[in-house]
Amino acid sequence: MEVPLGFNFEKGKVCKLRKALYGLKHSPRAWFSMFAIVMKAMRYKQSQGDHTLFIKYSTSGWVTALIVYVDDIIVTGNHQAEIDILKECLIREFEIKKLGKLKYFLGLEVAHSRHGIFISQHKYVLDLLSEYGKLGCKPVETPIEQNHKLGEYMLKMQPWTENPIKN
Repeated sequence: MEVPLGFNFEKGKVCKLRKALYGLKHSPRAWFSMFAIVMKAMRYKQSQGDHTLFIKYSTSGWVTALIVYVDDIIVTGNHQAEIDILKECLIREFEIKKLGKLKYFLGLEVAHSRHGIFISQHKYVLDLLSEYGKLGCKPVETPIEQNHKLGEYMLKMQPWTENPIKN
């Protein structure tokens, strides 16, 4: 590191780096640890299953959740006032931009309507087909009925809890 102009520097002394700089190997870790400290100060709980997920519950029944993926942050919840407070805090603490409603994330398209939120991978699949020159291929019927609703029996089954390997 070079000593900044105008800084009086004695020979034999060193400068201590107090802030992680963009592009350094440990920068993302330093940023995320600072991010986690801010979230915990706002009384959000960090998930043990996914450490990038932060959730805040209230006694009155509302919940707010935030998840971080690299440089994207998704905020959701059922209490708009808490979401607004969270966004303002993030703007104050970090250099972030509000990009509005979620439209595309990790290959998922998110469409909002008055009936709810719909998630699809249509664009992702078209991009894959285009990349491999298969856009002109003809579709075939799928082995399962489209828009099939799972019955109550199927929802109660939890195959992931059973050990498929039997001795």
